[in-house]
Amino acid sequence: MAAKILLVTGDAAESLEVLYPYQRLREEGYEVHIAAPSRKTLRLVVHDFEEGFDTYTEKPGYTIPADLAFSEVDPGQYTALVIPGGRAPEYLRNDPELRKICKAFFDADKPVAQICHGPLLTAAVGGLSGRRVTAYPALEPDMQAAGADYQDAEVVVDGTLISSRAWPDHPAWMREFLAVLRSKAPVV
Repeated sequence: MAAKILLVTGDAAESLEVLYPYQRLREEGYEVHIAAPSRKTLRLVVHDFEEGFDTYTEKPGYTIPADLAFSEVDPGQYTALVIPGGRAPEYLRNDPELRKICKAFFDADKPVAQICHGPLLTAAVGGLSGRRVTAYPALEPDMQAAGADYQDAEVVVDGTLISSRAWPDHPAWMREFLAVLRSKAPVV
């Protein structure tokens, strides 16, 4: 039986940050379940960097079904957690069921891969205090307020916590996450 990985997200998550790890981890032989506030078709977005804009732009993206609602998740059934970015983590961090899920992964020292705005969620459960992380650069003050040592790098590995800034860093992010997974939760 394949090791199971939980990907937590919601509407307005960044399309590439959901779809790339979902497909890449399945390619490696992991079983990936997507959890959201409810079982529904999630509407993802595309964030792009366009000349003349001070920040990224947002356009409608792909859709993907959520396999589970947060209330249905048993963290003990999963070997690792993936937290994509986009705008979803900003409102998801207020969900008490999701906070319990995330805290369970940190308490058990299971691998957690976070990218872009995903660390807003791990900060909300106290998972970043004393850790080295990266995130979307605009979140540097948030990471520092959460007690993290923010580093502007394509990937930062701190034990079982793997973080990246945004979708342009996907190759480094998944390479490091898979290295941790292969040692902690190899595919059987």
